[in-house]
Amino acid sequence: MGFTRAELESFRDHVVPDLVGPGLKLLFVGINPGLWTTATQTHFAHPGNRFYPALLKAGIIDRPIDQARGFTDEDREYLIGRGIGNTNLVARATARADELSPDELRLGALRLTEFVAEHRPRVVALAGITAYRTAFGRRTARVGRQPEDLSGAELWVVPNPSGLNAHETIASLADAYAAAARAAGVLAQHDS
Repeated sequence: MGFTRAELESFRDHVVPDLVGPGLKLLFVGINPGLWTTATQTHFAHPGNRFYPALLKAGIIDRPIDQARGFTDEDREYLIGRGIGNTNLVARATARADELSPDELRLGALRLTEFVAEHRPRVVALAGITAYRTAFGRRTARVGRQPEDLSGAELWVVPNPSGLNAHETIASLADAYAAAARAAGVLAQHDS
């Protein structure tokens, strides 16, 4: 599946539905959907995004997911059945996260706080330290488990899987995601 630049641009400011279900253990939070994500209605869908390969390497999922073509119903059911969900800080799609304003990120933090209170995951893993610092006003925050919870859930900041985050690898992403998954009970303490 491929899209022309014009086709992708037509998805600017669109939204992608949250992926949540009963028994939510681990909620991954993107900064906002990209254009490919809204075109396919699949979180972290860009072909260069390393989210699903990192989940596979970490053992969080045990089968590949071809995000670039978009989720199948079976993919959605599989992730929900494993207690994994996806949402975003900001709902509207852009070509790049740096197109968002600080005010949009701060409003996204308020929305996320309410979302977590409603869906009650064990762990929230927000993918992107810079966005987290802006959204939550934590200028000195570091990647990893945060000292404060979010609406009763452990709050982790994990590296963003975008190909634009060039200093991260699938292996380093897998390590960070596995730590959050162990805290959520998706992986056993000795897994990955």
